[in-house]
Amino acid sequence: MEKQEAFSHWKQQSARKTDVSKKGSVDEDIEETVRLINQQERYFTTSSCSGRVIIINETLDNSTIQKQNCSWLFVTHKLCKPDDVFAALQNATGDVVLKFEPFVLHVQCRALEDAQLLHSVAINAGFRNSGITVGKKGKIIMAVRSTHGLEVPLTQNGKCLVNHEYIEFLVHTANKKMEENKRRITRFHSCLHKALQKEDCVHDKTSKEQASSCVYVRRRKRKDRSRKSNCSSSEEEHTDSEPELTLFNDP
Repeated sequence: MEKQEAFSHWKQQSARKTDVSKKGSVDEDIEETVRLINQQERYFTTSSCSGRVIIINETLDNSTIQKQNCSWLFVTHKLCKPDDVFAALQNATGDVVLKFEPFVLHVQCRALEDAQLLHSVAINAGFRNSGITVGKKGKIIMAVRSTHGLEVPLTQNGKCLVNHEYIEFLVHTANKKMEENKRRITRFHSCLHKALQKEDCVHDKTSKEQASSCVYVRRRKRKDRSRKSNCSSSEEEHTDSEPELTLFNDP
């Protein structure tokens, strides 16, 4: 009971939080999926991205690409064009990287079996890198992930390392990955919807069987009490009638 209360509290807190992402809202391609998950008592989403093509400018004094140490030159959650990349490179000063990041979704789950259901759905939909983690406070997080990404350096110290033809090839490759990503999202939503419906049917059937069993037990108890009462009455009648018969037969 305490775990359920804690989960309900976390879910309420999450619902009241302001979206702090750069976009400030859920991506269009996964709105229905996020809504479906958050409608369930056992789940709520903590972060999400439908997938994106992003061009980032890494600072010169940093050897790793991190959000806090880079600027975004371009980002889209749709298909992109070579001209988008060429325009972004006009503002390049450091090390520019083109990335395709696939769909990612983090869901907090009420119980481990709920996380396992979601994990099974994700794996079947093609998100093979999905996993479950359990935190120190008992928070169960299911992450929907895949390795369907792309990361290619375009410039170093502001100098372009590739030609226009290769950039066009990269854009074509990134767009193919985006299209496959959308197909997987569609599969995930469909599989999730079916799994939740099946789970609800099983739950309803179990509840009805339990209710029917309780009714049977109550009826059985009433019958047992009735039999005991009848037996008791019969014994009393028999006991009371014996002296009457004896008295009746005396001369």
